Amino acid sequence: MAEATKTASKKKKRSVPEGCIYILAGYNNTLLTATDLNGGVLARSSAGASGFKGTKKSTPYAAQVAAEKLAEKLETFAVEKVQVFVKGIGPGREQGIRGLAKSFEVMLIVDQTGVPHNGCRPKKRRRV
Repeated sequence: MAEATKTASKKKKRSVPEGCIYILAGYNNTLLTATDLNGGVLARSSAGASGFKGTKKSTPYAAQVAAEKLAEKLETFAVEKVQVFVKGIGPGREQGIRGLAKSFEVMLIVDQTGVPHNGCRPKKRRRV
């Protein structure tokens, strides 16, 4: 009988010298997603996944820690240069970029925050 030999296939770590990082800075959390130039997700991180809970998730320090954790995850892909795309008006916008600048060479910073062109009607004024 023929013996079936199993070979352990190791997952190849691909080298991505340049990538994109998307920062979604909301009022309650800061989400960071790292992709290659084609849009394939390499790693992601958030202030909540970094161990912050409740109102501490929405602080600039939490965004910086999340950015540093994302940088640690990207070490396996050998990323050197990044393009940063920021969306939202939360408190973690600037600190998220500063946390990334410690580890990577930031080539480009683009603000993709949506601006309403008189779309939805605003909520009624609160009466107390």
